[in-house]
Formats: sequence, structure tokens, C-alpha cells
Amino acid sequence: MRNEIFNVTAKDAEKRLDVWLTSVLEDFSRSYVDKLIQDGNAAVNGKKVKSGYKLKAGDIIEVNVPEPKLLEVRAEEIELDVIHEDEDIIVINKPRGMVVHPAAGNYSGTLVNALLRRCGESLSDINGVIRPGIVHRIDKDTSGVLVIAKNNRAHTVLSDMLKRHDIKRVYTAVAEGIISEDGGTVDAPIGRHPVDRKKMAVNLKNGRRAVTHFKVLERFKDTTLLELRLETGRTHQIRVHMSYIGHPLVGDSVYGRKKQAYGFEGQALHAGTLGFVHPVTCEYAEYTAKPPEVFTALVERLRKTGGNPPHFNGEMKDRFL
Repeated sequence: MRNEIFNVTAKDAEKRLDVWLTSVLEDFSRSYVDKLIQDGNAAVNGKKVKSGYKLKAGDIIEVNVPEPKLLEVRAEEIELDVIHEDEDIIVINKPRGMVVHPAAGNYSGTLVNALLRRCGESLSDINGVIRPGIVHRIDKDTSGVLVIAKNNRAHTVLSDMLKRHDIKRVYTAVAEGIISEDGGTVDAPIGRHPVDRKKMAVNLKNGRRAVTHFKVLERFKDTTLLELRLETGRTHQIRVHMSYIGHPLVGDSVYGRKKQAYGFEGQALHAGTLGFVHPVTCEYAEYTAKPPEVFTALVERLRKTGGNPPHFNGEMKDRFL
């Protein structure tokens, strides 16, 4: 049992208990912290309170975090869109809404559950039982191309490529607002948000270098279709960078508007191209996947509201939509 004791200072007075605890217990989500409170594992001045309790200066918060249960990841019969597979790697087109690997609140229905059914024990174990074969990730609501390692040799080589920025990663996205430049680069370090520890942010003091290159594909009435290429791969990098320059992604309620104006849930972001040298054969290949129907439907709807065709050509349309 992990025991934590905190003293509330004046600057944190009037904050909700669950929100404040989430910011200080960096390892846990707000839903998990809320469950701790509901289960009686958090007390204020020795008394159990509700999640919405408003803190007061001088309050003493005691939290007991139960020992985690050993997590067994089960194989599940989940259909995968496989782009390429050989003895060393498997490349898939991850759908929107699928979590890559099990974590608190998502122990089933993940990509890993599906991979265990398809590949059995033929997955690298470098990242342990929770993330077998997982070399890199994309967010739950981001669709697109991922490569998974089927043995430790392939995993090690692919991980080194990522560290050296030798893997080509190209995304398509819809951002809010009209981006006047035809292209550009966002070079701004990303780190944990100083207040909301569940979010990332441009952090000039403690962030790690992050570089995103963008190119305008088409402009609509009040949104812009983009191609984005990652030079680095920080958590939520594209979402954070686009928000930082004043053009958060459509549907991104975390880094953009809380209430979206376009009826699109989850960021409009698709990992369309992944290119790399095969970790064993040493041959270069690029793997692509077109955006899901919900993404293309959004683009068509925005186009009907008033687009600017000169910034969009047939070659790009065939490639991305």
C-alpha cells in the first residue's frame, strides 16, 4: 500500500479535491483518482469527503494507493487491417477509437489484445507484457499506420531508427482557422503541462526539442487541411504544436475548444505514411493508408461550405482522400 500525505497551501485553496490530486499524483488519471476518493482511500483532515470537495488552506490530505493487481493481457478476436506482415514486422492501419496497449481503464479491445490473437507469442518482449511488439504509438482517436516488432532484434533496430529520426512519418489533419502560409515549421520544445499533468505543452524551460513541418493542402471557409511531417516524436506533438500556433485540430477538445463547432469527436488526425528501412532485410519501404470515412466525410462537408481549390491538386486528393 502506497501512502501519500499532502499539505494544502493558500494558492491551492478552492480547488476541487479530485482535480488537485490528479495534478500532484502524476502517475494516475483523473478517473483513477476519483475512484480512490469514492472507495474511501483519500481523506481530508482524517475524514472521507467527495471528489468535489473544495480545498482549504491548511487541509491535510492523506491518500492510500492500493498495490496494483497483476495485469494479465488476454488475446482477443479483433479484426486488424494489415498492410504488411513478414517474420520480423507487422504493419497495420489502426482505426480511430482503438487504444494501442492496455492501461488504466482500457484493459481490453486494444491493439495489443488483437496482436496477441494474431501473432501469439511471436512479438518482441522488450517493453514487457503490457506492450509486446509496440515500438511507437498514436493516440486513441488518431487513425493510421503503425509498425509492430515481432522479435527483439527488429524492435531494437526500429527503436534506434526512431531515436535518430530515421523513420518517415507523414500525417493528414484538419486544423481550425485559415493558415495563411503555404508551409512552415514549428520548432518548440514539448514537456508535461505545468498545471494539468495529463496534458503536454510547449515548455521552454523543461521541454524536449520537438519539430513539426506542415504544408497546406486546402483551405476551407474557416479550417485548413494539412500535411504534417514529424521530425521528432513527442507525446501529442502535432496536437500541441498546432494549438501552440493558434490552429488546434478540429475535434481536439483537449488542446482546442472544449465544445467543438464541427460535430467531430476526437482530433481530425490520420497517420497516412510510414517509411523506414526494414530492420532485417535493410530494404526501404513506405506504407500508406487512406483516412477513414469519417475523416473524408468531414473534409467533404467543409469543402461544401466554401473551399479554395487552387491550393489542392488531383495528386494530393488521390493520395490523401
